[in-house]
Amino acid sequence: MKRLILAALMGLTILIQAGCGNDGGRAQPTFVAQILSDSTSDGDIARDSVTSVFTVIQGMSPSVQSVFAGIDPASGAEYRTFLDFPLTGTGGVPGNAVILSAFLDIVISSIQPQPLSGTIPIRIDLVSFQPPTLVGTDFDRTLQPALATTTIIPPISQSDFGGHVTVDVTGLMVEAQRLGLLNFQVRILRDLGTASPGLVEINDTTGTNRSTLAPLLQVTYF
Repeated sequence: MKRLILAALMGLTILIQAGCGNDGGRAQPTFVAQILSDSTSDGDIARDSVTSVFTVIQGMSPSVQSVFAGIDPASGAEYRTFLDFPLTGTGGVPGNAVILSAFLDIVISSIQPQPLSGTIPIRIDLVSFQPPTLVGTDFDRTLQPALATTTIIPPISQSDFGGHVTVDVTGLMVEAQRLGLLNFQVRILRDLGTASPGLVEINDTTGTNRSTLAPLLQVTYF
């Protein structure tokens, strides 16, 4: 239902933008791409709080149906999520397209600790882990620098448990297009600053409900 509402709002945006950007009375044709993340490339990297050893998990499977971002309150390990959205092929975004808007929609499967009285500040970096095989150094913002970045506003709170969180990533998508990236790839991490515990689980199911629960990138362009 939330994604139907998102599509309706984006449709309204298209009409407004088309009306404002007409040429000689003719509306500029606009298009909307809805791209599910690539479950074989999605994953997360955990850094042990004591040894600083990285554990990389990539690719969804019957036993792995989600990815994590934040700091595990039990172990102290920090997790960073990586999502991959193919931009080429049917249903993608043409390389010469002009980006009007882009939104990332994720479903929060769990939040730890629970109940959580505070919030978990989350940052989203545009990155490029090509070829799409995650390695431990992708965790590091110096070794794998952000090409563009934004934050989730407001921060994740207990009210987001079980629901959709929609983030405006237009700036990241514009930069991905400018750089000619073939994939829109993001790193989702605990925002910089006070590293208090708080772990967010993001649904990345490969089951029958994937179209409504898995990470979705919606791009409006002309």
